[in-house]
Amino acid sequence: MRLYMILLALPLLALERPGVEFKVYQFPAGRIPRIDGDTSDWAGVPDSYRIGIDQLKDTVKGRGTKYDKNDLDVNVKVGWVKGLNRLYFLYEAYDDFWDFEQANRHNDIFEVVVDGDLSGGPLIANMHPNAAVLKDNAFFDFHGVHAQNYHIFTPAPDRDWVFVWGCQPWIKELPWSNAAYEYNFKHGESGKLTLEFWITPFDYAPFDGPERAVESKLQENKIIGLSWSVLDYDGPADGDYKGFWNLSHKTTMYGDASDLVAFRLMPLEAEFRKPISARWSYRILDMSRRAVAFQDESAGATSWRWDFGDGKNSTQRHPIHIYEKGGEFVVRLFVEGPGGKAQWSKVRDVVIR
Repeated sequence: MRLYMILLALPLLALERPGVEFKVYQFPAGRIPRIDGDTSDWAGVPDSYRIGIDQLKDTVKGRGTKYDKNDLDVNVKVGWVKGLNRLYFLYEAYDDFWDFEQANRHNDIFEVVVDGDLSGGPLIANMHPNAAVLKDNAFFDFHGVHAQNYHIFTPAPDRDWVFVWGCQPWIKELPWSNAAYEYNFKHGESGKLTLEFWITPFDYAPFDGPERAVESKLQENKIIGLSWSVLDYDGPADGDYKGFWNLSHKTTMYGDASDLVAFRLMPLEAEFRKPISARWSYRILDMSRRAVAFQDESAGATSWRWDFGDGKNSTQRHPIHIYEKGGEFVVRLFVEGPGGKAQWSKVRDVVIR
């Protein structure tokens, strides 16, 4: 009941920068990037996926879009893999003064906020519109639960790679995330940093661990909410960060998922797509009736023929089949389309009592 009341308190979805939509590159299953700081896995990602500092705006220090690439320059690419609820990031940055000597948040930071199901609304406790609902449990009931904020230290030689601004620090560990750096500068020097990492977005990420958590389901052409900011420190004499450079162009992106930006999970690039391919999945609707629902997941198909492995067939795209008796069945799908023919089978995958 408490979670239901919390969700009712959230405002309706609204993303910043209307009409702007960024792209998340789909890596083929055989080319999942290694998290090792080596950018070669990203070499084939088109430049159209690159998001540079020219897309960022300083909304705190008043610089607006007046950036100086001799002072700070950043480029980001985001990827995903069909079937994995992970967002992969390649962060490449040049800074004229890398600040990472102090053991606190006075550190050059890449701050990422993600809302995988576009639930929208505030994600930090002090922004909640109805504090009476949360009372003394605001942090543990709400902070980062439906959308997550990652303060990533760039670099992080003697500490955790990220401070999770939420009640669930477990999300920064394997198997929920991973990171690697590549750089050759020391504190106070200039140079280029490469950061590779992936995170798992959650629709529900409770404080007490992953057992009750719900991962955001990433699917082709889905829109997610995502934004980031760069906080550039230049030593103790600089005091505070020099600018809150952010993709949303709204400062409160750090704590309100409605202030994020639209990102689309793209299909495979044409070079990795076959003219026609057959794929399918299934779900047992009722084991007592031996009722099975088959779902076509083919690409480029205009006609379908199913062989259910019991002598029966169907030409429906998404058929429901009733098996007369139990057994282990080899089910095959044959498809045709403008690109030719294809087939896909699963051997003894469908087992009926």
